[in-house]
Amino acid sequence: MSDHDHRPDEHPSTGGAPAGHVSNTSKSSHLTRSDHESHGGHGGHSGHAGHSHGVSPDADRRWLGAALALITVFMAAEVAVGLVAGSLALLSDAAHMLTDAASIVLALVAMRLAARPAHGGFTYGLKRAEILSAQVNGLTLLLLGAWLAYEAVRRLISPPAVEGGLMLVTALVGIAVNVVATWCLSRANRTSLNVEGAYQHILNDLFAFIGTAVAALIVVLTGFARADALATLVVVALMVKAAYGLLRDSGRIFLEAAPADVDPDVLGDRLAGRSGVVEVHDLHVWQITSGQSALSAHVLVEPGGECHEVRRDLEEVLRDEYAITHTTLQVDHAPERLLQVALPGDAAPARGPHCERAHGPVHRESPHPH
Repeated sequence: MSDHDHRPDEHPSTGGAPAGHVSNTSKSSHLTRSDHESHGGHGGHSGHAGHSHGVSPDADRRWLGAALALITVFMAAEVAVGLVAGSLALLSDAAHMLTDAASIVLALVAMRLAARPAHGGFTYGLKRAEILSAQVNGLTLLLLGAWLAYEAVRRLISPPAVEGGLMLVTALVGIAVNVVATWCLSRANRTSLNVEGAYQHILNDLFAFIGTAVAALIVVLTGFARADALATLVVVALMVKAAYGLLRDSGRIFLEAAPADVDPDVLGDRLAGRSGVVEVHDLHVWQITSGQSALSAHVLVEPGGECHEVRRDLEEVLRDEYAITHTTLQVDHAPERLLQVALPGDAAPARGPHCERAHGPVHRESPHPH
C-alpha cells in the first residue's frame, strides 16, 4: 500500500494515529486520495495553476525569434554606418543591441532547458537556466558599459569629427526597428526574468536611439560634436541600470531569498493567526525561478485539532493572498509543554524530537520577537 492510498483513519507512519495527524518525519505528500484530488499533489501543488504563461512556449519562441532577426540585421547595418560616420553613439547603440540579441538567444536556450522534465539529481529540472542567462546578460552589460564610458570620456576631452546627418538617419531607423522589436517581446510571457530583461533592454535601446537622434540633430544644427559622447553616456547609464536590475533579481533567486513582494515575518504571523494554529516555525520561502515561489514550514496545531483541515486552510491563504502554490507544510499537534506560559529564564519549550531549536523566527498569535 503506498503512502497515498492509506485509509483515512490510519497514518502509514504510525499504524493507527488519529486521522489528520502528520508525524515529525512526514511531509505534505502524506495525504489522502481526496486531498490529492482537491489540491493536485504535494501539500498544495495545484498543477502549477499559479504559473500560467498566458501564451504557449512555442508562441514565446516565435515572438523572441522575430525580435532577434530584426535586431541582428539592424545591428550589423548600424556598426557599418557608425564606423563610416565616426559616431561612438551609434557604435554604443550597436553594442547595446548586441547584448539584447545575446539575451534573446540565451532566453531561447533557457526556455528549451527549463522545459525539460526533472530527472536524476535535478529535482527541479533546469528551471534556473534562465537565471544563469540573466546573470550572464547583466555582467555583459556592465562590462560593455564600462568600456563605452571610458571611450565617451575620452571623446569628450578630444572630440573627433562626426557625420551628423548619417547619424541622424540611422538613429531614426533604429527608433522604428526598436518599436517593432519591443512590440514583439511585449507579446511574449514577461513573467520570465529572461523575457522581461530582454524587453527592458530593447525598451532602453528605444530611449537610447531617441537620445542619439537628438544628439545627431544638435551636431547637424550647431556642429557641437561632443553631443555624440554625451548621448553615449546616457546609453551607458541605461545599460548600468538594466544590469543592476538583472543582477539584483537573479542574485536574490540564487541566494534563495524570499520573493521581493513577500515579507516572511508578516507571512509567518498571518499563518500563525489562523484558527487552530499554535505556532509556525522553520518557515522558508524562496523562488525556484522567476514567477515560481515555494514555501515550507513546520506548523503546530492545538492538541486534538484537525491537522488536515488546518493545512488546507493555510494552503488556501498562501494560494489566494501570496500566489504560492508550491507548499510543503509539516503539521503536528503541539505538545502540552509548549502551551504552558514560560517565565523569564525558563528553558525554551520543546517542539518535538526533530526540532529542538527552530531555524529562524518562531511565529505565534501572541506578541513575539522577530
